[in-house]
Amino acid sequence: MRFRPAVKEDLDRLLGCVVDESISWSHPERLLSFLESGNYHFDRIWLALDDQSDEILARAVWWGFPDGPKPLALDCLYVRPSVRDRVEVAAELLRRGHEAFGVVPAYHVFVSNGWRDEPKARAAIAWRWEAAGRAGLTEELERLRYAWTSAEAEVPEPSERLVFRGDDDDEAFVAAFARVAAGSLDFHTRQALTTMDPMTQARQDVSDYRLLEGDREWWRLAYDEGGDLVGVALPSANNAGPVVGYLGVVPERRGQGYADDLLGEITRFHAARGAQRIVADTDAENVPMARAFERAGYRNFAVRLVLSANPVNT
Repeated sequence: MRFRPAVKEDLDRLLGCVVDESISWSHPERLLSFLESGNYHFDRIWLALDDQSDEILARAVWWGFPDGPKPLALDCLYVRPSVRDRVEVAAELLRRGHEAFGVVPAYHVFVSNGWRDEPKARAAIAWRWEAAGRAGLTEELERLRYAWTSAEAEVPEPSERLVFRGDDDDEAFVAAFARVAAGSLDFHTRQALTTMDPMTQARQDVSDYRLLEGDREWWRLAYDEGGDLVGVALPSANNAGPVVGYLGVVPERRGQGYADDLLGEITRFHAARGAQRIVADTDAENVPMARAFERAGYRNFAVRLVLSANPVNT
């Protein structure tokens, strides 16, 4: 068995890799679309090939921003069912990719609610999770996916206690992100703070959010009537459409329902632009944020499973 990155001449064979399991994967339409947009690159698709027939036995597909220097997430992991040791082949494929990229991107898998009660979904996830763990992705996270739709929910009323203002200076948002990070329940934030100081982590987050498809001018800082900062609200967008990019409340103002005001502002902003559907994720363990989504009329429609490397060990 040989391992190598894909090349353009592999396209037809890549399109022939079909996942018939109950999880998300890079289906042909997605593969073609993201190769065109630049979210996928051939050299970020790694293959395991049969020594005799040169057929594709396995593939790993990584996603990234079109202009990003490194892939950010593993999007699809496929190993032909006939392969004798699917777990080890998949693990080696990931190890080769990680070595080539110089980073260890997280693995994102989208599944339906109640996936643990579905034997086929559990089986599809089990061997992939084991392979990812062997390749260094040992941190497990479950995120709940929510959606607001104009057909099912009303547009929230404007906040009566907050004033929302934009700011052209990224450093204003860096400072706000750093304040909001203190005591955050968000797994990504807590994980990042194990290896960097709050300002460095905040600056990285601001840089990442600028790469999303939402306009920078949409971003808002929230202040009370006395002019004190209460939180941050970032409407944004990705390949699929409008999203709740980021929201957070400064520690000293938590427990007063301000997350509802921030989420309402983001929802209202997108709705005013004609959005029919707005999507958001939050960690399953972040119960306060999940409750805020539900109060705002967002419905939990799916689950995102994320495996990542422990930053201390990378």
